[in-house]
Order: sequence, then structure tokens, then C-alpha cells
Amino acid sequence: MSERKAVLVIGAGDATGGAIAKRFAREGYIACVTRRSADKLVPLVDEIKASGGEAHAFGSDARKEDEMVSLVETIERDIAPIEAAVFNIGANVRFGITETTARVYFKVWEMACFGGFLMGKEVATRMLPRGRGTIIYTGATASLRGREGFAAFAGAKHALRALAQSMARELWPKGIHVAHPIIDGAIDTEFIRTNFPTRYALKDEGGIVLPESIAEAYWQIHMQPRNAWTHETEIRPWMEAW
Repeated sequence: MSERKAVLVIGAGDATGGAIAKRFAREGYIACVTRRSADKLVPLVDEIKASGGEAHAFGSDARKEDEMVSLVETIERDIAPIEAAVFNIGANVRFGITETTARVYFKVWEMACFGGFLMGKEVATRMLPRGRGTIIYTGATASLRGREGFAAFAGAKHALRALAQSMARELWPKGIHVAHPIIDGAIDTEFIRTNFPTRYALKDEGGIVLPESIAEAYWQIHMQPRNAWTHETEIRPWMEAW
């Protein structure tokens, strides 16, 4: 009987997070997916099961330490060891600096950075005794540079990048691969289709990033040999200016 392995996807939405869960499930990993409302994950879980995979949905708030501790404990105890963990929460909001309230700034940081710390701490605690595992943090253009109107988002994504770098330097020598791929471009989502129809029309020309392509890149990161690990990979469509 093959060894049971789980992938944890925090922020398993309808696009990127869901595609990542499905990609790992295709390889026999048990997809443990979470967002604040577990009910919204039913279609994703059903799709994975219909394809012959195994999946479990959890409703949890990534900003709450007790909920993250409980989530990781439950998966490790009742399902399988977490071999890969992906932090994929968005929190992309736009406010001018004088319209950015303290509450907005703090909430964006909690969602896009603090939750990543909580996940990383808990899964690393379980991976360290095993001497193996992959932790992936989804980065964005805002991880590298700030833009007008994105003080909160860029601040949080810069902080998440620093977290990933610090964890990589600490955990790589101990067998845990920490990576921070940067998605620099519009992703094929309902939000882009509705709000940026001109850009979305370029989908067939490869003008936007497909969630399935991101998922494939994440799987390849997870499968890299230890002698050639990647930490930061930039993923963008051919037409993106950079």
C-alpha cells in the first residue's frame, strides 16, 4: 500500500488554489483545502473525487492561531502527513493612502502575511522531524514593488516575501523546501473577466495566466531535487511588461 500524503492549500478558491489542489490530487496526494466557508469548497471537493482523488474541505480563518493549530493537527492525526503546504490567500485591495484606514491596513496584513506565518510555523513543526516537505507562498507583482493605491497590499506582500526568505534560509538545510513564486500578470478568473474584458479577450493568445499553468509550476517546484531547489520563480504571460 502506497504511503498516504497530504497537500494543504490555504485559500483554495475557484481559480489558482483549486487548480493547485487538483494538480496534486492527480498525483495521489490527498487534497486538504480550506477557506473561511467550507460550503464554498463543495464543488472543488466533488470534482477531485469524481476524478478518482481524495479531498477534504475545512472552514477556517487563517488569521486565527487556534484555528490554524487545530487544522494542521486534524490533518496530521486523521488524514495524512502534510508533504506540501501552499499559502494562496489574496487580499488585493486598492485604496489611496488617505483612504486607507488602520483597520484596512491591518486586515490586509493579517490575511496576506500573518496567516502565512501561522501556516508556516505549524507545518514546519510537523515537517522538521521528518526532514522533508515543501512550503510554497504565492507572491505577486506587489511583492517586488509598490504602486499608487496599494500601500496595504504591497506592504503585506513584501512582508510575506521576507518571511519566505527567512524560512528558506533556516529550513532548507533541514530538508524543507520553502519557495516563493511570483505571479506577475492577470490570472484567468471571474474578476478579470468581469472587470478587465479587454485583457481577458487576450486569453487565447496567452495574454493572461491560466490557473492550471500556475498549478503545474507549483507541482514542479515540489518535485525539484534537493541539489537544484528554486526559491523565487517569476511566472508571467509573454506579453506582460516587466
